[in-house]
Amino acid sequence: MMKGPRKSCTVVRRMDGTLAIRDEETTPLREKFAPAGWPVIRGFLVMVQSLADGFRAIEYSSQFLEEEDEEEPSGFEKWLIDKVGEGAVENALYVFSIVLGVVLAVGLFILLPAFLVGFLPDSVPHLAVNLLEGVVRIAIFIGYMWLMSFIPDMKRTFRYHGAEHKTIYCYEKGLPLTTENVRVQPREHPRCGTSFLFVVMIISILVFSLVTSDSRVVQLVLRLVLLPVVIGLSYEVNRFAGRHDGALSRALRWPGMMLQHITVLEPDDGMIEVAIVSLEHVIPENKQEDKW
Repeated sequence: MMKGPRKSCTVVRRMDGTLAIRDEETTPLREKFAPAGWPVIRGFLVMVQSLADGFRAIEYSSQFLEEEDEEEPSGFEKWLIDKVGEGAVENALYVFSIVLGVVLAVGLFILLPAFLVGFLPDSVPHLAVNLLEGVVRIAIFIGYMWLMSFIPDMKRTFRYHGAEHKTIYCYEKGLPLTTENVRVQPREHPRCGTSFLFVVMIISILVFSLVTSDSRVVQLVLRLVLLPVVIGLSYEVNRFAGRHDGALSRALRWPGMMLQHITVLEPDDGMIEVAIVSLEHVIPENKQEDKW
């Protein structure tokens, strides 16, 4: 899935080798909701929209897998569809998958580290506790990504991730979008989602260090409340690092770029073709619109 200033496109490789293409017109959030253009606030809103767009793209691609499998619905599925309708069931499953994904992410990367350091003695300084919690959070995140890279389907997903980066690099350099030009581009990109998530881990250490409470429950609640602030600040840092090339921006980018060695793998030519088609469909006719 590629997203341009006013278009998004999802391209899926069918089992027979052909491409399924879904184009959509989009309106920038800041034009529909003024605060979406404000620093910090825009980062959280962009994150929410990106999650929704990602789940919609996955839902779209899964339709083609279902067409190939042609599995007969189970008795429970038939009963549920008969009672509430097929559309309602699909919408409910879609919402449930988003909620479950967010809950698991928050639980694994925010609440679990806070819970684990909660066993430290009360005599440990608050700052030291938060630093240790941040280290545990980063370790869990890197370990999670590393383990995911061993799953065949995720490894294939990471290779498509590489195709996305290489294609965007090719476009940014002003080169024709051909397989040959894309193939030689770097895999790691400064505006990668992996880099953004790593920045979230670092910013969370700083933000969570500003608040304290003797109650572990209150501390956990404060982390949830401050999560939008952490995401918003991380977006601004990642945005700055991606749009500048000075010593500071390179230093900010470096950890996330290194982490991309796990989540961004070398694609094959078929994957590159999918990425090229998707990007071509969202490039604005007026190049000035694509300021990034």
